Amino acid sequence: MSGGNFKPRRDNNQFVFGIRAIIEAIASGKEIESLYIQRGLTGGLFHELKTIITEYQLTPQYVPVEKLNRMTPKNHQGAVAVISPIIYQKIENIIPEVFEKGEVPLILVLDSITDVRNMGAIARTAECAGVHAIVIPAKGSAQINADGIKTSAGALYKIPVCRHDNFVQTVRFLQESGLQVVCCTEKTQDYIYKPDYTVPTAIVMGSEEDGIRNELIRTADYLAKIPMYGEIESLNVSVSAGIILYEAVRQRTPASK
Repeated sequence: MSGGNFKPRRDNNQFVFGIRAIIEAIASGKEIESLYIQRGLTGGLFHELKTIITEYQLTPQYVPVEKLNRMTPKNHQGAVAVISPIIYQKIENIIPEVFEKGEVPLILVLDSITDVRNMGAIARTAECAGVHAIVIPAKGSAQINADGIKTSAGALYKIPVCRHDNFVQTVRFLQESGLQVVCCTEKTQDYIYKPDYTVPTAIVMGSEEDGIRNELIRTADYLAKIPMYGEIESLNVSVSAGIILYEAVRQRTPASK
């Protein structure tokens, strides 16, 4: 049930070194996973890089030159980029297509999941559960690389991944598009069985360290937690995602005769 005309690109992550090479990579339409620029960098070529970064709405990380030197022994000229193995989508394009196909949207929102293997495991479960798209923040999320692709069993090639700068605004867009937002969090007395997942739904999962950001908690239509009866207080986030996604699947699946 993946949404839209999603066409994955099956490349491994590639490093691009040097300002001119990075400018050409961006201009040619390569998907930039991350961009590292030396702090205090100046010069005409750097300003050309800044111009194209602004044009393509990229978010660079300004780092000490020592970090770049650790990334590569090559002449990086103060800039290193990582090209993503997938092409990121826009959720604004996917939601209308899902409705047009007569399907009920099921979107998974991952707030700051930083472990790449957790990301891969979640994507594998999401693809099996018929999730239409995964939404992640542009900052503070795991870099999708070869390890993540492998852990996902290729699911990250099949399910659209949408990366957005204004994460809270993106979740509000989902609500404005008619989706209820269900945050899976311990900050409630209600269990995951209470919401009606047969309606258009976005499920939000947070990182194991920090949980879901408070802005999303306040924005949510429902807060729901997974019952816990043992002594360990939390589940791995990929396991938690599987539990709540398959509650949605259970509700959406007609009873067998």
